[in-house]
Amino acid sequence: MRRKTKMIHGGIVGDELTGAVSTPIYQVSTYRQEAVGKFKGYEYSRTGNPTRHALEELIKDLEEGTSGFAFGSGMAAITAVMMLFDSGDHVILTDDVYGGTYRVMTKVLNRLGIDSTFVDTSNLETIEQAIRENTRAIYIETPTNPLLKITDIEGAAKIAKKHNLLTIVDNTFSTPYWQTPITLGADIVLHSATKYIGGHSDVVAGLVVVNSKELAADLHFVQNSTGGVLGPQDSWLLIRGIRTLGIRMEETEHNTVRIVEFLSNHKAVKKVYYPGLSNHPNHDIAKKQGGGFGGMVSFDVGSEENADKLLASVKYFTLAESLGAVESLISVPARMTHASIPAERRAELGITDGLIRISVGLEDAEDLIEDLAHALSSI
Repeated sequence: MRRKTKMIHGGIVGDELTGAVSTPIYQVSTYRQEAVGKFKGYEYSRTGNPTRHALEELIKDLEEGTSGFAFGSGMAAITAVMMLFDSGDHVILTDDVYGGTYRVMTKVLNRLGIDSTFVDTSNLETIEQAIRENTRAIYIETPTNPLLKITDIEGAAKIAKKHNLLTIVDNTFSTPYWQTPITLGADIVLHSATKYIGGHSDVVAGLVVVNSKELAADLHFVQNSTGGVLGPQDSWLLIRGIRTLGIRMEETEHNTVRIVEFLSNHKAVKKVYYPGLSNHPNHDIAKKQGGGFGGMVSFDVGSEENADKLLASVKYFTLAESLGAVESLISVPARMTHASIPAERRAELGITDGLIRISVGLEDAEDLIEDLAHALSSI
């Protein structure tokens, strides 16, 4: 099946018992057993739920992995993956990583003895240089949040295999519609499904796909033991969101290309970050490993004061955390999504006070451009 077809016909479709086209919401906590240990596939909904299972099978198919897992948030998914490691283990992560990922690694998991080093994974040599005797995994975010840096997944995975490490990829920005890291050598792929996969600002969720039965058994043990599972109602919402993911990603990129062209030629914009630009670092790699460049754009307006003027003037861009929704969203990473990263660290990475991040939605592109033009005129 091609990708759009797989999003509608992948996983477990409908209900054989009733003929329902839509997967039912099994709003249930426990299941009747015919005898002790004899049950019809499900015993307790923390361990497994039919609606959640349908979602997990669907994301497994889309990412071309072995097994899928659904969690209560993207951070719950990341934390569960990190619980595969032991105290004393070391993980290499992309430097320009989501602020929540940086926070959980440096403020929570470090207290459990899991060490981390943040490097520019877009340069494969820096990955090699950061490997230690106790390194167990390379964690890649590509494109990154918020500077849209690109890492060569296949190249990083080859390094990982040479050193017997796991390759973990946060695929939130690209989604499995544009990019399938497991086919490029990754072992684990994860998503904040709150974003593009859900797509309608109405669900918080995380998804993980693994490439082996061994990893599936280990991650299911963590999922069942720690209990950060996704409920059936939210699982159903994600299945519904996935059905339109392909057409949403295509239309979003169509709008984004036009907005990037506008921003790139505006005198008030100091710099534009978008992998689709031919001068974007590792543009050729982004083009090779993905089917599209996505709907995330960052641009610098020079100062916090200018950023605030722009935010006060926009009409169709909603100031809010999150991304990947049908409505266009706008944020200032330094004070919002990446506020948990120390100021000196943000400065090193280039996350300036004047950096604006937009998530382009499905509104008419002309309206969005006119909105940005009006807001930029205030600077």
